[in-house]
Amino acid sequence: MTIRPAHPDELPALTTYPNDDERNAATSAYLAGLLESGCTRPEWCLVAEQDGALIGNAVLWTIPGRAVPMDIVLLEPGDLDTGEALLRYAANLARSLGAETQGHVLDMPAQAPQFQRDPQLREKLLNASGFTVARDGCRFLWSAGDPIPAQDERLHWRSMADIGQEPFVELLADTFTDTKDSIFQAEIAEHGLRGAAERNLADMLEMDHEPGWFEIGYDEQDQPVAISLPARTPTSAVIGLVAVASAGRGRGYATSVVARGTQLLVAAGATEIRGDCDADNIGMFKAFQRAGYRNFANRKMFSRPL
Repeated sequence: MTIRPAHPDELPALTTYPNDDERNAATSAYLAGLLESGCTRPEWCLVAEQDGALIGNAVLWTIPGRAVPMDIVLLEPGDLDTGEALLRYAANLARSLGAETQGHVLDMPAQAPQFQRDPQLREKLLNASGFTVARDGCRFLWSAGDPIPAQDERLHWRSMADIGQEPFVELLADTFTDTKDSIFQAEIAEHGLRGAAERNLADMLEMDHEPGWFEIGYDEQDQPVAISLPARTPTSAVIGLVAVASAGRGRGYATSVVARGTQLLVAAGATEIRGDCDADNIGMFKAFQRAGYRNFANRKMFSRPL
């Protein structure tokens, strides 16, 4: 068995499967979009070859504009041995390009465009290759035709374009003081409240968004109580990051943020909006539900040091 970058004529289809036209078409279109957007590169598209046939693949991913891969976005291991070989190669490649960590997500149930079937095999493979669960999460979806959630008249909004970044960093650091999100907790432990806030805001700023979308919501006393950071990925509009000030907890402002982000994204033409939260973050789970989103999948986020 040989692990190598895909040849030009093998892109974007990579591994294909007989009698599975839905998977072949959806995955090929997805990878074509990743290549076009700069989320991946041809040399990051890896295949496992045996006896002249492609038997598995893995694709590295990053935020457009970055040169260092962050995650493995497509992984079709075939079997445990093939998967372990692909993940070893993917680790070495990412490390050589400057990556210090590598992530991968596992969605259940399996669905387009990644078709992550046989989740038990996949989780066993990831554990054997040094990955651990960074977040056990839930995924939510709003689609065109669903009611647009009502806006919270208690809040008025000011955008980053008007007030700058510093109020966002300060408020985000405050919201992190008792966060229920496991990823944020790990970042706070490593970088402190302000450091974690700065890193998360910097990541959001790299995502595709309009200048007026990033906003702080102020209550009737003109106190900042919530942050709304909707954005777009190459495949979907997303609610992005939702944060509520410690002094504003218990007043339904998380739902208000989801509603605000939904309104802005729909006005910009979004027909599908996604959001994620930690499974243990019951308040955020309910906020998505109250805003009319449905929990369409569960997502485990894995990470490993390189």
